Amino acid sequence: MAELSDTQKAELKQKLLTLRDDLEQILAASRAGAQPVDLDQPIGRLSRMDALQQQELTKASRDGAKRRLQLVDSARQALRSNRYGECRRCEEPISLARLQAQPETPFCLDCQGRIEKEH
Repeated sequence: MAELSDTQKAELKQKLLTLRDDLEQILAASRAGAQPVDLDQPIGRLSRMDALQQQELTKASRDGAKRRLQLVDSARQALRSNRYGECRRCEEPISLARLQAQPETPFCLDCQGRIEKEH
């Protein structure tokens, strides 16, 4: 695969910036839902269980957004160091289609598949 053109890099950089903004908004919006549930609050047992379940779902969503934000920041750093689009595992180029679909990805499709099989 050919190296990414300057235009392609600029488009992917913009996608990363937009994705970063979106993730920051998700994290900001989910802060309230991640607060501890007040067990002394006078609500029914089922309502309390629903609140606890919602809190766990919010926490899982926040954790995923934080991990993805770290990947976005790593991809932006790779852009600055001119290593963006290079698989961290095999050092081969990541396909443009994959980068367009998931601009923060650190691995090519083959390596991602191997990693998922290992875990």
